[in-house]
Amino acid sequence: MNIYSEITPEILSLTKLAESTSKIDPALYTKYDVKRGLRDINGKGVLAGLTDIGNVHAYDMVDGKQVPCEGKLYYRGYNIEDLVNGFIRDQRFGFEEVTYLLLFGKLPSKEDLKEFSNMLAAYRSLPTSFVRDIILKAPSQDMMNTLARSVLTLYTYDDRADDISLPNVLRQCLQLIALFPMLSVYGYQAYSHYHDGKSLYIHMPDPSLSTAENLLHILRPDSKYTNLEAHILDIALVLHMEHGGGNNSTFTTHVVSSSGTDTYSTIASSLGSLKGPKHGGANIKVVRMFEDMKKTVKDCNNEKEVGDYLRALLNKDAFDHAGLIYGMGHAVYSLSDPRANIFKGFVEKLSKEKGREEEFQLYSMVERLAPQIIAEERKIYKGVSANVDFYSGFVYSMLDLPTQLFTPIFAIARVVGWSAHRLEELANNGKIIRPAYKGISEIKDYVPIEKR
Repeated sequence: MNIYSEITPEILSLTKLAESTSKIDPALYTKYDVKRGLRDINGKGVLAGLTDIGNVHAYDMVDGKQVPCEGKLYYRGYNIEDLVNGFIRDQRFGFEEVTYLLLFGKLPSKEDLKEFSNMLAAYRSLPTSFVRDIILKAPSQDMMNTLARSVLTLYTYDDRADDISLPNVLRQCLQLIALFPMLSVYGYQAYSHYHDGKSLYIHMPDPSLSTAENLLHILRPDSKYTNLEAHILDIALVLHMEHGGGNNSTFTTHVVSSSGTDTYSTIASSLGSLKGPKHGGANIKVVRMFEDMKKTVKDCNNEKEVGDYLRALLNKDAFDHAGLIYGMGHAVYSLSDPRANIFKGFVEKLSKEKGREEEFQLYSMVERLAPQIIAEERKIYKGVSANVDFYSGFVYSMLDLPTQLFTPIFAIARVVGWSAHRLEELANNGKIIRPAYKGISEIKDYVPIEKR
């Protein structure tokens, strides 16, 4: 066994010791009014800052009380539904336009958008031999780790890596936004080749294509894709770009930026957060849950059988025995996640193009049944609805995207939001973020080693 990955008996013994001393009595959180996860019992986050970038709206104030409402998501004050409807109506791609909006606070004119798109296209160029020396060597089975390593390595190619003046940070952020699709896909191609024995494809990006088109172009061996495929991927990227300052990875961006560190270290930290299955990795869990459902349930058109499976999930008797119906519920939204609502109509169109309408019907059935069953089986404090992860994994599978790239695609989109929040944190020259933790250890007298 590899010494670097072996868990020895000594480690197991020490783990028991570490675990026993790490446990904190849950009653103490109530005693000291500590909001675990920086959220109250209803899921509302503790107010930790202000942002002018994104806003999640899940409640209305009525007579001084919070009343759940249909979820809304705003980018720089614009409703995400209006933004998507705008570029879809004009049959345009939205990623570049919405990136401009999030970074600069206004919608671009045609001339602004053309110049900005050309700028991003010009930045889609990795340093000489970077693919050969960094990406193709020691490929990782986890593309998020590959992406983080590539980002940290880019630091060494930047003569102004530690300069955190706003012009330099903006330049760095634009380059990372432009490069993330290449870093992600090339990392996957390298692993697929060296570990799975598949042919190695390293396509150069096409400056005339949008970000979504380029992603499909460099990923697929024949570089071919349909117009619907590219537009749905573009919508997916736009919907994942930003979600307020309190989501885990964006809050990480604020925390690390507040220390005054460099852009590459900040973005790598945010990638580490997004990698977690409770955050960016959730859509993979949804896909695998449905795969297990189709193997376990005899008739997936039978509502009772599907409902029984969902109950088994909640009772830890199915799939991964975690007691969760993945893709259902959200830390903030209660009645609905606007991103899931927007997605659903386009998902249905794609399912028809791909001949997977029956599978879409199963997703729709679970979306309808799950909130009812959760309400029956669990004590809940707010509504439960499908979140964006519920459909995004299904979309990516219909686009023939490998599961290894599901979370990196989230990162390709969310790096835009991280960049806007990093600029906002630095522009306001705030204090280093340092919340308080209450120490609960008893004061003890030191014991000399010979008396222990």
